Amino acid sequence: MSLNSSANPARVSLLALVLVLAAPGSASADTAAARACASTLSAEGRMMFEAAAAKVKPGSNLRDVMMSEVRGLVMSGKLSRDIAQKNGAAVGECLKKLQS
Repeated sequence: MSLNSSANPARVSLLALVLVLAAPGSASADTAAARACASTLSAEGRMMFEAAAAKVKPGSNLRDVMMSEVRGLVMSGKLSRDIAQKNGAAVGECLKKLQS
C-alpha cells in the first residue's frame, strides 16, 4: 500500500480519533502530571505524546497538534494508523494536562 493511497483514510481516522480533544475540560498546566500520565502509556503512546508535547502551549488547539504530529509519525512509517487510533484518546488525556 502506497502512502498516497492511505493518506486520506489516515487523516480521516486520526481526525476521528482526536475529536475528543476538542471538548473542553479542566485545563490546568501540570507538566509533572502530564509526564506521569505519559509514563503509563504504551511505547507507541509515549512516542505520540513526546512528538506532540513540545507543541502544546496554553491555549493551543490539541486537535491540530495531534493531527499534525501524529500524522507525521504515521506518514513516515514510524507508527501505524491502527496503533495511533488505539492510543489517541489516552495520549490526548495526558496532553490536556499540559495546557492552562
